[in-house]
Amino acid sequence: MDWLAVSPLVFALLFLVSLLAGFIDSIAGGGGLITLPALLAAGLSPAQTLGTNKLQSVGGSFSASLYFIRRRAVDIGDQKLTIAMTFIGSMTGAILIQHLRADLLRQVLPLLVIGIGLYFLLMPHIGEDDRKRRLSAWPFALVAGCGVGFYDGFFGPGAGSFYALAYVTLCGFNLAKSTAHAKVLNFTSNLGGLLLFIFTGKVVWSVGIVMLAGQILGARLGARMVLARGQRLIRPTIVAVSLLMSLKLLYDSHGSAIALWLSTLW
Repeated sequence: MDWLAVSPLVFALLFLVSLLAGFIDSIAGGGGLITLPALLAAGLSPAQTLGTNKLQSVGGSFSASLYFIRRRAVDIGDQKLTIAMTFIGSMTGAILIQHLRADLLRQVLPLLVIGIGLYFLLMPHIGEDDRKRRLSAWPFALVAGCGVGFYDGFFGPGAGSFYALAYVTLCGFNLAKSTAHAKVLNFTSNLGGLLLFIFTGKVVWSVGIVMLAGQILGARLGARMVLARGQRLIRPTIVAVSLLMSLKLLYDSHGSAIALWLSTLW
């Protein structure tokens, strides 16, 4: 697919979709909930959709990460080990997804995402202030960096929320600080996955570059809101995004069964 294969209107719509996704993703994660269906609707194959989505996601996560680093919300020097393990994990996951099926993960993932949403909903004071750290650098890098990075390279949806939850619960960071650090790891794992998709020729550059521009703008706006509004914005957004993502993942995995069950009710 080249530039001439997509109409200007479709490009404009994809730009707006990526702008909105970048804004939401920088606050709570879950931007792929919007961009993946849009890419499929634009006519890309599933493999092209995943590869192109990684390209535009890199733009958004880089934009937000750079903003957080410049505003000193993230000390990149303290995160070198976790970043390195995240990259290794994401590359490993991206390699394995080429050879394995992710059906089991699709069945379990909605429950994990629902759990994240319920955690932030039922713990209203979580992440208000910094707390005592529970894991030192190496264990955290292995669990949150390599572990979640592997998941992001292998499958992906909700990775930003998993990173943020890890920083809140294992590092004791407040929610705004956790979100800022999570975005740096999200960029790292997106980049690792993107390199594999580029190598295998699964990226549609014309579409990806247009959406990357929208992601950069949307992510910068969202990053500003994170530092300005903090927990008051992040917590309800995570809960809402987790709910919507869970519903979509359940529908993707069990859509026909759900439709049949609903038909019996009528």
